[in-house]
Amino acid sequence: MAAGGGRAFAWQVFPPMPTCRVYGTVAHQDGHLLVLGGCGRAGLPLDTAETLDMASHTWLALAPLPTARAGAAAVVLDGVVYALGGMGPDTAPQAQVLSYEPRRDCWLSLPSMPTPCYGASTFLHGNKIYVLGGRQGKLPVTAFEAFDLETRTWTRHPSLPSRRAFAGCAMAEGSVFSLGGLQQPGPHNFYSRPHFVNTVEMFDLEHGSWTKLPRSLRMRDKRADFVVGSLGGNIVAIGGLGNQPCPLASVESFSLARRRWEALPAMPTARCSCSSLQAGPRLFVIGGVAQGPSQAVEALCLRDGV
Repeated sequence: MAAGGGRAFAWQVFPPMPTCRVYGTVAHQDGHLLVLGGCGRAGLPLDTAETLDMASHTWLALAPLPTARAGAAAVVLDGVVYALGGMGPDTAPQAQVLSYEPRRDCWLSLPSMPTPCYGASTFLHGNKIYVLGGRQGKLPVTAFEAFDLETRTWTRHPSLPSRRAFAGCAMAEGSVFSLGGLQQPGPHNFYSRPHFVNTVEMFDLEHGSWTKLPRSLRMRDKRADFVVGSLGGNIVAIGGLGNQPCPLASVESFSLARRRWEALPAMPTARCSCSSLQAGPRLFVIGGVAQGPSQAVEALCLRDGV
């Protein structure tokens, strides 16, 4: 499926993970895909850590996490993996921040997040790690916070404008996009029920303000608990849950240049509650729930000149 400018998207399937898991923490470092923690078949957080050698397509075991956790956010900088928040062994949201050095195979603690949460979105911009949204149980977190890696201090940014659990987030062209989710009742509609939305909100990092995009620029499908990423000037939304009885396989992309949504090839394994990872021209979709916890590792790839 072409996305304009001579570019096309296609799916690539990788060897399945040894461990079925939901809400694992994923990172890419030195040609290896790291999958840390998550929830297993019993529905409890894991301390299991595994890595896929991208060259040999072989899975290997790593040192286990210091404590079991699921839904921690992660970024990689200068060969160090940073894992933020997550759900602890007692299923409570965590504020702990850990760093992992693959060469030494060891974990270190850093200053905790101001807002405990799991399932948050995270990204790097300059020397800062931004953490956005997430959950505390079934309640959405609207906090938007940044950790300065040089000063090792946290700062707060304006919170998400709307209370949406299971929303997706991506950064592109100096802006943060928060999409979809399960809209929660607010102070003026307390008696309404949670419902799926296709809302798109944008935060300008330079000006420090949120904008809600008009109805004409909302996603084609209402969805929550889905994967969001940025590929080649497109914001991509993958899978999740909607107003259907089963997880979605649909994929759509928003072209920042043309300001419109387009359908892309459906994911090979329809599922929700996945982990995601941006690695060059690939957006990985890892684990999650299909008919049960999944071992699937698939990537939406951007190809030039197709």
